[in-house]
Amino acid sequence: MIIPNQRHLFDIPDDVAYLNTAYMSPLMYDVTAAMQAGTASKVRPWTFTPDDFFSISEKARALAAQVFHTEAQNIAIINSVSYGIQTATNNLPITAGQEILVLDAQFPSNIYPWRDLAAQRGAAVRTLSYPKDGGTWSDAVLGAITENTAIIATAHMHWANGEVLDLMAVRAAADKIGAALVLDLTQSLGALPFDAQAVRPDFAVAASYKWMMGPYTSAFLYVDPKWHDGRPMEFNWMNRKGSENFSKLTDYVDDYQPGALRYDMGEKANPALLGGVSAALTQVLDWGVENIAESLRVKTNHLAGQLTAMGLRPMAAAIRSPHYLGVAFPKAPPEDILARLAAENIYVSIRGDFMRVTPHLFVSDNDMARFIERIKAHLGA
Repeated sequence: MIIPNQRHLFDIPDDVAYLNTAYMSPLMYDVTAAMQAGTASKVRPWTFTPDDFFSISEKARALAAQVFHTEAQNIAIINSVSYGIQTATNNLPITAGQEILVLDAQFPSNIYPWRDLAAQRGAAVRTLSYPKDGGTWSDAVLGAITENTAIIATAHMHWANGEVLDLMAVRAAADKIGAALVLDLTQSLGALPFDAQAVRPDFAVAASYKWMMGPYTSAFLYVDPKWHDGRPMEFNWMNRKGSENFSKLTDYVDDYQPGALRYDMGEKANPALLGGVSAALTQVLDWGVENIAESLRVKTNHLAGQLTAMGLRPMAAAIRSPHYLGVAFPKAPPEDILARLAAENIYVSIRGDFMRVTPHLFVSDNDMARFIERIKAHLGA
């Protein structure tokens, strides 16, 4: 189903063409209202009961689980991608001489923890280059997996240009040699369908402030049940068994909350953040991720056709995500191209060698037409 324009849900002026969701999504009115209501609960703390600490957390966890296509007990509430990746490094086995596979120009939060782990264990981080023979990122990963591969750390799609990886094929290859699969889904979850039950990552993390349409400093970590007995990043009171009973908090216990809840961050029950997260995820699920993807495919396909006609090189539709358009330039664009566009209230971004054009359901036909007109003028195409 193609979803009609949803600009009325956002505070976006008519003269603003925001095609930069991959940078940060705008907050919907309902999300802002939910965050304000959560903040108000701290104004009058006697209205915020001990039960509220848990009810708001479990609501957000349950909604996130639906987006991941898994059970709520497999989801931890955290604050960032780096927190989730570090949790993975704390629990995955690797020995001296083994390798961790990553992609060239991968987002740094999914790089630095692996470098540290490799240095600790005498292992190596192997950075994969893009194939020069017409291959894909999937080809690069599948061709690099050997008996020496311990961990594959990647994403559902490359954040610079939107090329999708075949995660089912990667998972199957990893299974053959017993390697772990760790995913950063921040640039895809909420706009590109993902099924944790099918892909079976060992760990998968996604920050909510991009395609899940939520506030900053909020994220979720999927943990495969095989790692439910692992070591959490921190030892906070809420991730311990029985923490719902405030009168027994000093009856210290060694046991944790069930499932992935042991990996929850401290002070997870932030009513402003989780209220906003829940409001955003409720809307995303109401739209339906599959419907979002198909609706954004229409927009990015249209833009790709227009950009191709002026001599630019958009990522091929067959290998890119429907919500993400990476565009290569035949020659270097003006250094101030982003500033020029921003001065005209048109917003995209450049990452590496690609211009990222990432609309959402609030982008109108007029927004896209104005972007095409102005990028053509600035490039002299």
